[in-house]
Amino acid sequence: MRIGLFATCLGDTLFPEAVKSTAVLLARLGHEVVFPPEQTCCGQMHVNTGYQREPVPLVRNFAEQFGDPSIDAVVMPSGSCAGSVRHQHEIVAERYGDAALRAGVATVKTKTYELSEFLVDVLDVTEVGAYFPHRVTYHPTCHSLRMLRVGEKPLKLLRAVDAIDLVELPEADSCCGFGGTFAVKNAETSTAMLQDKMRNIATTEAAVCTAGDSSCLMHIGGGLSRIKSGTRTLHLAQILSSTRTSPYVLTEAVR
Repeated sequence: MRIGLFATCLGDTLFPEAVKSTAVLLARLGHEVVFPPEQTCCGQMHVNTGYQREPVPLVRNFAEQFGDPSIDAVVMPSGSCAGSVRHQHEIVAERYGDAALRAGVATVKTKTYELSEFLVDVLDVTEVGAYFPHRVTYHPTCHSLRMLRVGEKPLKLLRAVDAIDLVELPEADSCCGFGGTFAVKNAETSTAMLQDKMRNIATTEAAVCTAGDSSCLMHIGGGLSRIKSGTRTLHLAQILSSTRTSPYVLTEAVR
């Protein structure tokens, strides 16, 4: 299968290892990974903040970059960006786009997937040859949980990882408080939600808190580092790409 890899803004600028790990994992499973070099932001930030007309050029670019018929699927290490492409792009195209944009969006949305749902639903695999001998807890991000409804798919993948000690996160489905610009506009509420999330993570005594979105991991990781919790954050793709022959070296978090 020929897979188009979408990096996402946070992946491109702050968390490139999550993107690289996604590419490594998909290639290891026997697929060709291509990276359209002209890809840009998907426009989610604009839509979430109420600016639905402004991301039209971004939506059009996404449809053009990934609409190539030779690309069988578009995969991204982000539930929020996948949710934007599958739901928000159609809204933008219908309200402010032309016929060509609407057609392009309709074509691309049907082959766009968040990493875990692509692995489980499309490739029908849960055992990806991963090895990660550490205690891990999983935070289900809001967009993946409520918009994409990935459900247990990330956990199925994690349970199949060799040597992992996977522990359940109490109140896992509670939001971490990030929400993009929500964390900026409603800082006090966001911080209170983050504190609840960190308290629950602490009860697991996990070395790693993982998730499918770098945005939530950035928020949670920042909080955990400030309180010197000893728990670090790591994207799901980085755990799944780790093997016995090429293990992920887990450096100790700040204590």
